[in-house]
Amino acid sequence: MTASPRTRSPSDGPSVLRMAAPLVISFWMRAAFSLVDTAYAATIGDEAVAAIGLAVPFEFLMIALWVGLSTGLTSCLSRAMGACQPRQIEQYIASSWRFVYGIVPLFLGVGVGIWFWAPHMGLSAGVQRAFQIYGTVLITGSAISAFWSVIPDSIVKAHQDTRSTMWAGIWSNVLNVTLNTVFVFVFHWGVFGIALSTVIGRFGGLAYAVVRAHQHERRRREAWSEVNEQLDTRPYRAILALAVPAALSFVLMSLETAIVNWLLAKPPDSTAAIAAYSIYYRVMLFALNPMIAAAVALLPYAARRFGNRDLAGVRRGLNELALAAIGYAVLLVAPTMVLFGPTIAGWLAESPTTARYAAFALKLVPLVCLASTPFLLCRPVFEGMQRGRPGLIMAVIRYGVLSLPLAWLGMLAGRALGHPGFYGLLIGMLVGSSIASGLFVAWLLSALRAMDRSPAVLAGERLDATTP
Repeated sequence: MTASPRTRSPSDGPSVLRMAAPLVISFWMRAAFSLVDTAYAATIGDEAVAAIGLAVPFEFLMIALWVGLSTGLTSCLSRAMGACQPRQIEQYIASSWRFVYGIVPLFLGVGVGIWFWAPHMGLSAGVQRAFQIYGTVLITGSAISAFWSVIPDSIVKAHQDTRSTMWAGIWSNVLNVTLNTVFVFVFHWGVFGIALSTVIGRFGGLAYAVVRAHQHERRRREAWSEVNEQLDTRPYRAILALAVPAALSFVLMSLETAIVNWLLAKPPDSTAAIAAYSIYYRVMLFALNPMIAAAVALLPYAARRFGNRDLAGVRRGLNELALAAIGYAVLLVAPTMVLFGPTIAGWLAESPTTARYAAFALKLVPLVCLASTPFLLCRPVFEGMQRGRPGLIMAVIRYGVLSLPLAWLGMLAGRALGHPGFYGLLIGMLVGSSIASGLFVAWLLSALRAMDRSPAVLAGERLDATTP
């Protein structure tokens, strides 16, 4: 049976600012707790700290795939919910489970492979043993909890319940810290205890997300009396069309940091420059967390309204987040960096040169927030349209065509003018980010105008993907 395209008004849902607020808290907490394992490892020794660092690339690969699959599923579910299409919701969830069943064995193999690969890395005996234990336990355990959590987490976000997403993160972090304390200081399990506490902590967040997802889905089934029974004839393609670009974009972001470190390793002041960039990067990411959280909230918000054909709601949410981001950068980040930037740099730096470089870099953080916000907010709106390619294209333009070449030119210009090349590199990256954001905004505005003119475009040009 086919009914009206929606059973309730989009205005009944929460505002995008209300959706973003819990995620801001959650993301800030995750950023603060991201150093927990390293802090506990530092009480054991440098070998444990090195082992955690060696596991980072494997964790990052997991995160890239997780983000990609979550993006695709959240967008598809949100659009289906906005259009009241329960059969498509079931399709997308079933398809995602098949993706998870394929990914989990892959990372179980990676975790086991770490044990056998570590002896061939040329590490000292102590670091090798620590890496074998930490890497194997962390990756094999997280392979199950991390990818299993994609589905309930996406369901919860598609229901616009970002508060539950926040609480899942809180439970995970609190459990991790508690078990770290017990395993390291009471049981004296060393890096094994650190890895195991992280794995168990993620299962705690997963359990909470599963319960909330079941509750939301039960209420949805009870509330929907008139629904659209259309099927998506290409559910895997619908998810992958967003998952693959999102994952690749995430990888490009990481490659930028690796290449910047390579550029900074060339000058005579390389140690101070690399250390200052590390300080800047951590503080900048912390400052950007509210914008990143807003972008995560904007995806289900926009996708549901596209499914409901509510373009005014999409524009309203985008404008609200843009104004909030500008206010945050100007009224909070800027004064904080001006007043406390040099102090923060002094705390985190060892040498005077590193502190001087870091102090300069931190003054740019408010400008980086302003330059990056449009880029962060445009991408989820395109993904809400079921269009992942614009985000990938703009990531290539930003990180490959603009940011890195301009960083290199900035280094050369800075030295030619008698300043540290590090300063020119940061300014070049800032210019590249600003240009990319401007191009992305122009592309999004053009796409929204096209939707105003064509109902078929508003439907995502995927009418051929459904059957009556």
